[in-house]
Formats: sequence, structure tokens, C-alpha cells
Amino acid sequence: MPSRPYMTGYRPRRMPTLKTPTNTAPENIFWVPIEARWATLQVVAKTPAIGQKVDDAMVTIERENASLKGVLPKDYGRPDLDKTRLGELIDLIGTIALGDQQSKSQDVLGQVYEYFLGQFASAEGKKGGQFYTPARVVQLLVEMLEPYKGRVYDPCCGSGGMFVQSEKFVVAHGGKVDDLSVYGQESNPTTWRLCKMNLAIRGIDGNLGRKAADTFRENQHRDLRADFILANPPFNMSEWAAGDYESDPRWQYDVPPKGNANFAWVQHMIYHLNLTGRAGFILSNGSMSTNTNSEGAIRRKLIEADLVGCMVALPPQLFSNTQIPVCLWFINRRKPAQRHGQTLFIDARSMGQMVNRTLRELTDDEMTRITSAYHAWRTGEGEYADAAGFCKSAMLDEISGHGFVLTPGRYVGAADVEDDGEPFAEKMATLTAQLRDQFAESARLEGIIKENLARLGYD
Repeated sequence: MPSRPYMTGYRPRRMPTLKTPTNTAPENIFWVPIEARWATLQVVAKTPAIGQKVDDAMVTIERENASLKGVLPKDYGRPDLDKTRLGELIDLIGTIALGDQQSKSQDVLGQVYEYFLGQFASAEGKKGGQFYTPARVVQLLVEMLEPYKGRVYDPCCGSGGMFVQSEKFVVAHGGKVDDLSVYGQESNPTTWRLCKMNLAIRGIDGNLGRKAADTFRENQHRDLRADFILANPPFNMSEWAAGDYESDPRWQYDVPPKGNANFAWVQHMIYHLNLTGRAGFILSNGSMSTNTNSEGAIRRKLIEADLVGCMVALPPQLFSNTQIPVCLWFINRRKPAQRHGQTLFIDARSMGQMVNRTLRELTDDEMTRITSAYHAWRTGEGEYADAAGFCKSAMLDEISGHGFVLTPGRYVGAADVEDDGEPFAEKMATLTAQLRDQFAESARLEGIIKENLARLGYD
């Protein structure tokens, strides 16, 4: 818990009535009562009662923040938990400077929570993808979709990163966060609670359904028709269908294969868009070209229905939990008149910089290049032009000619190579001289290796 009585968040739409008569906290806060604040717990950190004190603090926070009722863990008082270690952890975290001046950050607690989500996701490896999508990937989705106003839905919301980034986008662009309504669903009970906490500490009032539940088997937002959908559904999920799933009204473009849920997710999201709604979501690269079972037929029908607005091929190693190459799909229920029958392809596979040995991130300039090209193409606000090796606006007949495959590399072609002005004959002379030297060096090294092997008796 923070040492201050409250942390400024983005906004709560319905703040609960607080029972503490001396509470004069402003709006847009996550309220932490005195007995639940970190400084209070630190006083008793080295006592045997620390576990029960933490549990009591959780109960108090739930009482003062209605959206967290029944969500926070309350098992720190159990006998098998080492209370000495728990107290040491509390003391250790208490030494971390989170920034006490409100001017430094308007969302310190939220930033700390997001940081630990990312660290836990990295430590969990593949399992981490169940609740966390890298912030830069989410930011790219949001910047392209631009959810200024309306209903935002995520059918597999994990820890709520799509919602948080949507709210940040509105704030950054001077909009009114109260113009957004948040809806989500998550099947994993622990992850569902993580999302509830993530939204609560930022003051975001989201409808996550009555409980954690499977989106396909127990659709808790059956009547929702959203303005925007953002999602990172589980890739290539095989065990998803149950019962008489073939007759589900969501399968408007064909029944998805029982062994892969990719196009079940796609059709579920299209079903929940309103007549002018737009969706942006992450799928594995196989979704752009596979013809297994009914997948190719579904993709063809989506293209012929003029629903696919943009495809973005992303670089590898953006995710700490999977090496599966991924892409972004953008679905548009009602394209602008000048873009009817067209799809924009963006190839960003060569972009990104390594931030450590295994993880890559898109730079700010690269993010801007992608989003600017998309917005200029979609809205006509700005000058759009095809760029070899990067982007191409393709008509339906061209996509049909490629067998309704949506892989951007098939359309954008190769990037133009800048002419360095050196005459061809001179360039060939230079290159052949370099090659001759390299052959000579190769022969020298081969001789050394053979000598060493001979000394070891492997002539």
C-alpha cells in the first residue's frame, strides 16, 4: 500500500460511499484507509501478527473500494507462511522511493503495478502470456485504433493492459476519459483478479462480468456491440469448443475448426462490433495464410465482405513469453468510401531494437511511421503513398490473385536500394578483389585446422 492516503488515477465513474468521516480525498483516486497504508504495516512488520495485519488491510481496502470486493488475497496469516520473511519483504519494499511529489507522476501506483506484471510475465515464460501483453505492442494497437469515445471491449482481457493504455491515450490527447466505457472477460480466476486490481488502482470502472468465465462457453457480454475491440487472444488454442458449438450465431463466416480457435476469436470480435465499429488484435502469423480446415474459407469471406482494413507484420522477439511470429489485424465494419475494396499492408518485420539478449522493442520513430501511414491511408488526413518494402494498399482482385493470403511481404515488395553512384564495373572489381582475399584467408585457416587435427592423431 502507498504511504500517502490516496493515489491519483484516471477516474472512477462511481466512487463508493466512504465510511471514514474524515476522508476528504478528491475525485479520481484509489482510496487507502489509514490502517491499510504501508507505513502502518511497517510498524508491525517484525511482529508475529504481520500476516494477520496484512489480511486485515486487504479486507479494509475491499470495504472502501467496492469494485475490489472479494478480489484481494487474504491468506498471509496462514500458519505455513514464514512471517519473518514477510516482514523483511515489507521492510525492503518500504525502502523503495516511489516518488512522494504528485508532480513527478500522476499514476505511481499504477506504474509500479504494471512494472511487476511485466517482471512476473517474463519470469513465468510462456505462461506469462496469459495475463500480460508487452506495453509497446498494446500502445501500437491503441495508437492505430484511436479509441477516443465509446465502448471498448476485450474478450480475453488478461490483466487489463488494453484498457489502461486506452485510457492513457485519451488523457494524452486531451479527451474526456468518462467518454469511454470498459467491458472485458477473462477465464483465469487469478488473472481476472489481477485485472480488477489493475483497473481499481487507476480508478477505471470496468465491467468484467460477474466472475471469471470462458468467453466461448459462457459469453458474459452477449448483447454488447462495441465501438472498439482490442485483444491478444491465446495463439492457436486447440481445446476451446464444447457441446453443439457449430450452431453458435457468432460464426457468421463459417464454423471455425475445432482444433484451432484463431478464427473463432476473430468471428467473436466481429460479432460484438457495432455497425461502425473497429477492432485491432494480435494473432500468430499462420492466421494470414493457413488453409487448414475452414480457416482459409473464413479468411476469404472476411476479405470479400471488405472487413479487413489493415495487416501489420511485426518483427520477432517482441514477446518475452513466446517466439511465435505475430501480426496485427485491423477490422473495420465501415471503411471510408475512398477505401472500399482495399486493404493496407505494412511490413514491419525489420524494425525494432534489442533491449536485452532476447527482447526487442519498436522505437518511437518506428511506431510513428507505422501509425502515420495507417491514419493517412484510412482517413485521408495526410498524404499516403505506397512505399516499397514497407506499405502497400492492395485492391480485392490483387488479394484474390494471391489466394486471399494476407501476408504483407507478398504485397509490399522489396525496399528500393539507394544508388551509391559507383560505376558497376568498378564495384565488381572491388567485390571480386575482396572475395579473392577471403578465399585465400579461408584456405590458410583450413590448413591450420588440418595441422592441429594431425597433431591430435586425426589426420
